[in-house]
Amino acid sequence: MAEKKPYYITTAIAYTSGKPHIGNTYEAVLADAIARYKREQGYDVFFQTGTDEHGQKIQEKAEAAGITPKQYVDNVSTTIKNIWDLMGTSYDRFIRTTDEDHEKQVKKIFKKLYDKGDIYKSEYEGLYCTPCESFWTQSQLVDGKCPDCGREVKPAKEEAYFFKMSKYADRLIAYINEHPEFIQPVSRKNEMMNNFLLPGLQDLCVSRTTFTWGIQVDFDPKHVVYVWLDALTNYITGIGYDADGNSTEQFKKYWPADLHLIGKDIIRFHTIYWPIFLMALDLPLPKQVFGHPWLLQGGDKMSKSKGNVIYADDLVDLFGVDAVRFFVLHEMPFDNDGTITWELLVERLNSELANVLGNLVNRTISMSNKYFGGVVKSTGVSEEVDADLKTVVLGAAPKVEAAMDKLRVADAITEIFNLFKRCNKYIDETMPWALAKDEAKADRLAEVLYNLTESITIGASLLASFMPETSKKILAQLNATKRELDSLGEFGKYESGTKVTDTPEILFARLDVNEIMEKVEAIRAAQKAEYEKENGIVPAEAEPVIDIEAKDLISYDDFAKLQFQVGEILECEEVKKSKKLLCSKVKVGSEVRTIVSGIKLNYSAEEMVGKKVMVLVNLEPREIAGIKSEGMLLCAEGLEGELSLMVPEKKMPAGAEIA
Repeated sequence: MAEKKPYYITTAIAYTSGKPHIGNTYEAVLADAIARYKREQGYDVFFQTGTDEHGQKIQEKAEAAGITPKQYVDNVSTTIKNIWDLMGTSYDRFIRTTDEDHEKQVKKIFKKLYDKGDIYKSEYEGLYCTPCESFWTQSQLVDGKCPDCGREVKPAKEEAYFFKMSKYADRLIAYINEHPEFIQPVSRKNEMMNNFLLPGLQDLCVSRTTFTWGIQVDFDPKHVVYVWLDALTNYITGIGYDADGNSTEQFKKYWPADLHLIGKDIIRFHTIYWPIFLMALDLPLPKQVFGHPWLLQGGDKMSKSKGNVIYADDLVDLFGVDAVRFFVLHEMPFDNDGTITWELLVERLNSELANVLGNLVNRTISMSNKYFGGVVKSTGVSEEVDADLKTVVLGAAPKVEAAMDKLRVADAITEIFNLFKRCNKYIDETMPWALAKDEAKADRLAEVLYNLTESITIGASLLASFMPETSKKILAQLNATKRELDSLGEFGKYESGTKVTDTPEILFARLDVNEIMEKVEAIRAAQKAEYEKENGIVPAEAEPVIDIEAKDLISYDDFAKLQFQVGEILECEEVKKSKKLLCSKVKVGSEVRTIVSGIKLNYSAEEMVGKKVMVLVNLEPREIAGIKSEGMLLCAEGLEGELSLMVPEKKMPAGAEIA
């Protein structure tokens, strides 16, 4: 028997900052479908996924939670692995960047690149985005914010080690030009070439000193290896790479990777940084990097703060694993962002899974039981309509293969469902219920049901990579064995005389969208409460309110007589022998006024200095504790009599009118 050809596929390792939403989970399911299909094709597949667990963001989250970084990542990594398992991902290794074998090799890789002269020590000064763990120059910012995530950046200056990216830039440009299949889709390749490579690469910061949660640089312990050199190397450390030259047979077998499957937002790291690291290590580059689009919630990126996050486990609770797998695989375009909403899920489940597939299997088995006691027999009584059915059914496998070879997974599933739709049409064309009324047409009826059963068996066999549990259920009900891909070009392999199950199982029940949305509202409420708890937000409905006695109505003219302006407190001191009074020097425009306020119980004189406050400036001066007060500082009063100065939300100059 010929040795199987190896095939190595990876996902990006998930960052352990929190529970992954369905958009993150989609990548693991997509990789799983490809891995399963490659196994069906006879490849010796190694499928690796896992978690990225170091960095400043993790350290900060752990500190906020009052636990160690390792405890924090242990918890989150377990959550991620459980979701991958829930979705039926058939990975061969779930690597963690805190794994001992990975950390050991990262240290050796860093030292090897340093000894080679590709890494050098210098100082970094720039703008840093903590969530993205990325440094940026001012020119790279978009509206003054991180170009990747849109969040605030902060100035940072520290000693760091740098990798000489420019040394390998020309070599990488040449490689990409010579290997047009390397970066997919083509739009991603053009983006990398035009926006990053051709304008010229800057050297890359590869160590940090401002936090400690990372892999320590052996020869300079105050430095930890920066996230991308740590995270990206998992693709080789996970299969046995050794920087000293003692790599395992597994590494020699599977490297270079056949496919890195990643989100489009990290394409730059995988098609520029990673290939250059590999060049520096004298290793071949992966054969292909595919930057898949995002799965958006109603057109927006999912965000806890927006309250629009959808999690895989919530979806599974309502729809089941294979229904969720079908949706994310079938609804994602090849190179444009896809959309997921609860309502759309219900619509697709009802139309495609319940109507097209579930109804087909149920009707076919039910008719076999009703008319022939469940026994499916081929009688050879054919008609012209059978030929078209067989053409569609036998043409499905080559079309699925062609789509999968191009990573067009959604197109592959569409071809399978075209097969099922043709079966439903065949039922309408042959009308088995009409044939059953004429005993003379019993053999023709038997042949019709045989053709349907054989067609469904072929379709279910093709479905195994995408909806594995559904495929098993269908084949079990038909008492059929899953066919190998290379045997799907022949019609009539279902053994005549086989008995199907007595009572067909409902594969996908139709759902009521209103009932589902009631459950969704409960999920959203729970998520909102969790987010507010995590971020110390007091829900508006829980905040106390104060009702005060209403004063007489005034006219607009009365109100217009009041002059409010922003004042800046220049000086402040306590009023002697007073428990409540502070005396402030307040700048209003070019004028400085003395204002006495009864706020000493809530503010110290020191913390008043520098504040911008709301001032009633045309109040008649009055003497308070022997001091002439020339206005009033406005405050809000709480339930316990506590006072809060009214301050402008945004930066305003002293003297700005409050209208």
